Amino acid sequence: MSAVSIVKQCCVVGGGPAGMMLGFLLARAGVDVAVLEKHADFLRDFRGDTVHPSTLELMYELGLMEEFLSLPHRKLERLALKIGNERIRVVDLRHLPTHCKYIALMPQWDFLDFLARQGSRYGTFDLRMQTEATDLIEEEGKVVGVRARGPQGDLDVRAQLVVACDGRHSTLRARAALQSDEFGAPMDVLWFRVTRRDSDSGEPFGHVGRGRLLIMLDRGEHWQCAYVIPKGGFARVQAEGIEAFRSRVCALAPFLDDRLSEVSSFDDVKLLTVTVDLLRQWWRPGLLLIGDAAHAMSPIGGVGINIAIQDAVAAANRLAIPLREGRVSGADLQAVQARRVWPARMTQRVQLVMQNQIVWPVLHAAQQPKPPFVFKLLNAVPPLQRVPARLLAVGFRPEHVRTPAIAKGPAQS
Repeated sequence: MSAVSIVKQCCVVGGGPAGMMLGFLLARAGVDVAVLEKHADFLRDFRGDTVHPSTLELMYELGLMEEFLSLPHRKLERLALKIGNERIRVVDLRHLPTHCKYIALMPQWDFLDFLARQGSRYGTFDLRMQTEATDLIEEEGKVVGVRARGPQGDLDVRAQLVVACDGRHSTLRARAALQSDEFGAPMDVLWFRVTRRDSDSGEPFGHVGRGRLLIMLDRGEHWQCAYVIPKGGFARVQAEGIEAFRSRVCALAPFLDDRLSEVSSFDDVKLLTVTVDLLRQWWRPGLLLIGDAAHAMSPIGGVGINIAIQDAVAAANRLAIPLREGRVSGADLQAVQARRVWPARMTQRVQLVMQNQIVWPVLHAAQQPKPPFVFKLLNAVPPLQRVPARLLAVGFRPEHVRTPAIAKGPAQS
């Protein structure tokens, strides 16, 4: 059976934060856009669930903040670490120059569902679930669409521009044979969850011990926990057994002792293999890569999805009108990379410094760690906590919505 063929002005591959935001903004600007998402829904655990103030500010600019914040979420205004036996406060978000002075902890599936609902208000928004892009369609050295596999069989999507938002394991990145610089990482992360109780409310965000590091996100009914291990160390953790793993977690957060049995086996633990890389060129004629497909970020700071969303806004700002008028050029694609490569690179540099100067020494420490001098300074002089807060919450080059609201729909009322 031959493939069904459709024609769009833009085809976005990947229904994650970058893809959904880009699809919504383009449809709002009157661009005929298809978004291809390979899964049947957005219900996948342990994705980035932190919505930073930079993203919340975009919701304000779109007139969607009140509706967005009606979704269940938790607020994170300050970050503290327990390093050895000392509690250190390092970040205070309450003084940010944004409308929301906190990080919203929200399941990513709720966030993506919200963007899908906003996009569906426009007739030019075509979200296709269970549709996996498998290859690029190229003619005379230019990308002119993608081949995909969907519920009804093979599908060819012809478009003047394909935007790959399909993550750090991007299929389209591999097909395009684009080269990246790999920066390495000294760690991987094991995600799991345990029940949260009201008496836990004052617990620090991070727990640091000799050779151990645990990050805990307050998700209301449960803690979403990230246990950091040396790179490639998961097989060793598994070989030592689930009891030993629970004991190590308990040593960092003793208050969890009576509920760690909820982590009954390694089936309850998800491995995140940490990668940090950056494409040398984010585009080819007819193709643009953004988000993790262009620059895989470290989980440090939880900034990955927010950087990806900033990429999407910048791409929409530059490309909406050229797409609508059928005149997207290589200069337009290069301009998106030129605008976004600097904040991506600078964010990665900060993450690499933290990985190499803080995380690696902790994971290989022979004795109980002590707070670094800079952390002690932040704790002793609270106004200084606003500096890392600005870097974490807003980033190096926050984007603002410049796309024209051409399409008519309830979101424009």
